[in-house]
Amino acid sequence: MPERKPRKDAARNRQAVLAAADALFARGESPEGVTLADIAAAAGVGKGTLFRAFGDRPGLLRALYEARLEPVREAVEAGPPPLGPATPPQQRVPALLDTLLCFKLDNRSLMLALEEGGSSSPYQAEHYERWHGLLAAMLGQIPGLTDSDFTAHALLAATRADLVEHLAGHEGLPRETMRAQLAHFTAGVLGAGPARDPANEG
Repeated sequence: MPERKPRKDAARNRQAVLAAADALFARGESPEGVTLADIAAAAGVGKGTLFRAFGDRPGLLRALYEARLEPVREAVEAGPPPLGPATPPQQRVPALLDTLLCFKLDNRSLMLALEEGGSSSPYQAEHYERWHGLLAAMLGQIPGLTDSDFTAHALLAATRADLVEHLAGHEGLPRETMRAQLAHFTAGVLGAGPARDPANEG
């Protein structure tokens, strides 16, 4: 019984830190401007508590990313079309890429911090390997499409956070224009004929 309180406090502190980080990244203009000290202060905890819960800044970023991504993961793993596993790959691949683009547009500061953080290659990050593996498996089911591994890398490159930030932030491209361009590019790669218009699909 005495151990329950620390576990409860730890869980509550973890949620407070995630909520504080979520709010700070949502309104922060630059991912570098959000420090661990800022997050700890906003959450009302000490930096030691933050380090015990998440290890380091990349650990916190990954935890926040996973929390925000949960609805997308559920839709991909067990949801209905067009993201769910019962969807034919010719429709599921464009839907997945459109969803990733929208997710990165909605989480620009967090995704920049996550993809740029750390010294290792972003291509070795767990979240990248997960999406690449899923996309390559889908592409491998499309008749006539060769080299699904490289094609998955090429398609995911079109949704990189730094490219999304450049197009949306520096070039000022509207969200629906970016979605339509990605859909057109994906259709060309898949040899799927005219691109669907994701703007008309919600």
